[in-house]
Amino acid sequence: HLLAEAKNEQKDMALAQAALYLRQRAEYIIEENKKDLEFAREKGLDAAMLDRLKLDEKRIEAMAVGLETICTVPDPVNKILEEWDRPNGLVLQRVSVAIGVIGMIYESRPNVTADAAALCIKSGNAVILRAGSECLHSSQAIAECLHHGLKIAKLPVDCVQLVPTRERAAVEEMLTMNGIIDVIIPRGGKSLTKLIQDESRVPTILHLDGNCHTYIHKAAD
Repeated sequence: HLLAEAKNEQKDMALAQAALYLRQRAEYIIEENKKDLEFAREKGLDAAMLDRLKLDEKRIEAMAVGLETICTVPDPVNKILEEWDRPNGLVLQRVSVAIGVIGMIYESRPNVTADAAALCIKSGNAVILRAGSECLHSSQAIAECLHHGLKIAKLPVDCVQLVPTRERAAVEEMLTMNGIIDVIIPRGGKSLTKLIQDESRVPTILHLDGNCHTYIHKAAD
């Protein structure tokens, strides 16, 4: 409730301070990321997956810029989207409100930790993050930066929580947390989305293949 009712300036301060701290902690984040890369290599991840997982100063700067970009977006909460009058004099409004607690389940892309948390903070939602098992150390280091920003903005640090385990059972547990988590959002490949679609007892916002149309001109080679 504290986050849902927070002023936009307070939410933006949390994100701006988190961005600043990301830059200050870049060296530490890269060291933690090396632990994840070592774990991923031992698991036999291919070069493309290792590249997604790897963090360097340029990618950390991109995360920080991403948080600052979200600060520039107008507050999406408590906006009157539509208003109309009824013949009996009743005035109806459609107003945007925070959802509550969002469960984000995603694969081993550490930048999603920052992106997902920031979007949830901006929209007044608490979030439980379940990162891919290969990016646990990186995600913990990034989450610490978000907690730092929330603390400076005098918002509860528990608004952003990271599941502190690689165990698959944590995902299964999240999918049954009706009444605690209001909506589950997966961010990843088809297999992850299908798992959540099949097993979740919590409402979900899903994506699958999407529309992948290709238009080719009749004169094309």
